[in-house]
This record gives sequence, structure tokens and C-alpha cells, in this order.
Amino acid sequence: MIRLLHRIRTATATSALDDQMAKSGWRVWRALVAAMPLLLWCSAPGWAEAAAQLSIGSPAPSFRLMGTDGVVHSSDDWKGSKVFAVAFLCNHCTESQLYEARLNKVVADYGSKGVSVVAIQSSNPQAFTDQDLAWSDVGESLADMKERATFRKFRFPYLYDGDTGATALAFGATVAPSIYIFDKERKLRYAGRIDDNPADGPTSKHEAADAIDALLAGNPVAAPKTTPKGCSLRLGLEKGVNRKNDDGPVNVSLATTDMLSSLRHNQTGKLLLVNFYATWCGPCVTEFPDLMTTNRMYRGRSFSFTTISSNVPEEKRQVLQFLQKMHATTNNVLYGSDDTYAMQAAFDPDVGSAVPVTVLISPEGKLLFDQQGEIDLLEIRRAILANLPDEPGHEGSQKYWSTK
Repeated sequence: MIRLLHRIRTATATSALDDQMAKSGWRVWRALVAAMPLLLWCSAPGWAEAAAQLSIGSPAPSFRLMGTDGVVHSSDDWKGSKVFAVAFLCNHCTESQLYEARLNKVVADYGSKGVSVVAIQSSNPQAFTDQDLAWSDVGESLADMKERATFRKFRFPYLYDGDTGATALAFGATVAPSIYIFDKERKLRYAGRIDDNPADGPTSKHEAADAIDALLAGNPVAAPKTTPKGCSLRLGLEKGVNRKNDDGPVNVSLATTDMLSSLRHNQTGKLLLVNFYATWCGPCVTEFPDLMTTNRMYRGRSFSFTTISSNVPEEKRQVLQFLQKMHATTNNVLYGSDDTYAMQAAFDPDVGSAVPVTVLISPEGKLLFDQQGEIDLLEIRRAILANLPDEPGHEGSQKYWSTK
């Protein structure tokens, strides 16, 4: 590479008699200099070796990572365990979600037998758009991991590797969920899937549990390698994406009582979220961006969102300016009458008239969720997820979110 750059620079300098060639050579030189950091990074020694799959019999890679418990955990913390299992999970992936409870069960079944289990999240949180989180309540940051670990009562340490993904690279992990099981000498004896069936049917093969049983009995593992299936890990800082607000048109229309009544009965054919707000309401304004993010997360599924402003009709311009500032490309309406109590009653007399109010309505018009006052964002997202039907590739999602 250095020789190539030298030749280009020399050729550029000695081609002064030909202006056009000199300019062309200088452009090439500048482009290569600009690309140098990337070229050096991609060809850095050890990158390919680190990314290679850990072979059976290899020693366990060392790591030192922050956990959701606020403690920095080292791989040496478990050096006294008879068996050490390292799983790679993530928050947003349906298949990974389904294995959280199974890892809890591994801890319950084997913890007293000298088996230690730890889980690691290695994807870069900045690598995901809001739309990538369509089957999750949270993203992949350490704070998001804390929410998930608390919500699902993880019985194992959950560690964050997302800034660099270096630990996943050391293991050769590319998929969540996947698991690596080491014997008491810290030699790899099993790598791959936890079992062969996310639905966990009666004929499932529980390869990870079988491997643990074999190691505890002092026997070789019958099937030391399997192929994990799930979501690809998005490793490294270079995976960052630009998250941006919607650039589409923003509109607001005046609602009649008939329109509000029809909205309550939900003619969209989709799960419908409705938020009542006012531009003069502090909590309404504060929570609005989170609701817009929620809309971006789920709108690609069978989900619809309508905002209803309880401002008076004369404030339509002010309401529209607020919605534009919030990039609210949702369906937006404004009370068409100064009689806000009558307008609210037209929607549903049992829904409170004070704002903010947020309700979730089934495609059949059933009121599923009613939150008055400032929102509990995760509670709303979990209610949405629990009422959205499964889709191909995400079987089991609705059951997962419906189970508490």
C-alpha cells in the first residue's frame, strides 16, 4: 500500500507537463489518503482470526464487561465452576427473547451442580433503526438491557459488549441466541444452539443441556457443534446508522363528534393507539417524542396511531406547528368544537377528559389499554406487542409478550 501511494505521488509530481494528468493523479492520491484508516482497519492483524469461530477444545476467551447489575464482571469470576456456559443474546430479536426463560431454567436446573451461566449482548446499539425494533419494547443499550433483565427476572448475569463487539469476535459469535459451553479446564466442549426448536415442542433436542449433562458426568459431548439460528449480531462502531425523524407531510384535521365516535370503534382493521394531548400540557409535550418513536417502531406491522388535540379549533395553526416540530406523520385530529367535554364524551364517556390520555383499541373495537396521565412508555409498548399477531419469522412473539 505504501509503495502504491509513493508511486502515485511520484507520478503526480513528474507529470507536471500534463496538467490534466497531474490533477487526476492528485485526486487519486487524496482519495487513497482519505481511505487509509479504513484500509488499515480492515487489514489489521488479528481481525480475521478474532472473527473466526472458536474451535472445539479451544480455551475460553477472557473478558471484562459491565453487567446490568452495575458490576464489572470478569471471566475469572467463574474459574471455580465445573461447567461454564456463555450465551449470546439480544433484546430486539424474537428468537433470542424466547430463549431467555430457557436460560433461566438452565440456571435453576444446574446452578446447584456447579454450572455457571452468563449472557452477553454484543450488538452495537447504534446499528438499529426504530423500525428494527418492531418486535421489542427496548433497544440494545446497557440501559435497555437493564430493563429487559428486570422485566424477565434474569437469573444470570447479563453483560454489555456493544461498544466494540470484541467479546463476540473473540468467541466467533455471529448469532443471537447461541451458546458456548466450557469444561472445568475452560476448554470449549460445545458450541451452537441451545436447542433445536424455538417453540420447545415435545420432540425437541436439548443439545446444550445434553452437553452439560455429559460434562458433569465426565463424558465426551456427543454432538459438540450445532448451527445456531436467530438474528445476526451487528458488531463494531462502524455499524452505526443515522436515526432521523420522519420527513413526510404533517397534517391536522378538525374532528366532528361522529368522527370521534367512529374512531373509538376502530375502522382501521389494525391495532389502534390513540393519544389525547394539548400543546399547553407539559406532560403531553414531554412524552410526545417517545410516542412518535413508538409509532416508527411498530407502524410496519398491523398498527395504527392517531393523535387527538384537545386544543380549541382556533388554535389549529399552533397545533399544526407543534406537530410539524414533532415530525408527527401520524393521523392527527383536533377537536372541532370548543366543548371539549362533549368531544371527549363522543369518543368514549368512560375515558377521562383530562390530558394526557392514551388508549389502545383492538381491530374489533375492544378497549385493551387505558392510561390516564403521563405514560408508562414500556407498559404501553408491551401492551402493543402483546396484541399484535405473529408474523412469519417471528412465531411466538405474541405469546412471549402476553406472558408476564
